[in-house]
Amino acid sequence: MGKRPIILLGLGNILLGDEGFGVHFVRRFAQRYRLPPEAEIVDGGTLGYLLLDSICRAAHVIIIDCIRLEDTPGSIYRFSRTEMEAHLPPPTSAHEVKFADVLCKAEIMGECPEMTFLCVVPGRIGDMDLEMTPAVRAKFPEMEALLMAELSAHQLFPERIGKDA
Repeated sequence: MGKRPIILLGLGNILLGDEGFGVHFVRRFAQRYRLPPEAEIVDGGTLGYLLLDSICRAAHVIIIDCIRLEDTPGSIYRFSRTEMEAHLPPPTSAHEVKFADVLCKAEIMGECPEMTFLCVVPGRIGDMDLEMTPAVRAKFPEMEALLMAELSAHQLFPERIGKDA
């Protein structure tokens, strides 16, 4: 199969409260919309290097994740890959794989696509909790609108299939 123009990638650990925003968001989006065949939703969770295949076969990846910044919980940011690099930790080791490590490997392989990061500032992170904080969960509609604008800029128009959740 050839490259897909867009991979929508949700990242995060759903066991750690707001850290799971990206995964919760893409799961909800998949219940509400059907993407055109030239796009795909990937629940990236905490897959680490297993994400290399999805990333390397894409022409563009839209990453939904949380970002730890000194700002009000629920604040939403949009970054290009270059802008996001200032916020990513340096690559670590094979024993502790972060998304920055995956990007580094894709770059070394010469397969790193264009990227857009859509991120929300978490309210609570690090504690074992399957539920997100209300302030962060309330940002689903705003993030959805931002994602729809990104997809539209790529001439992709998802079909609405599900009810409001």
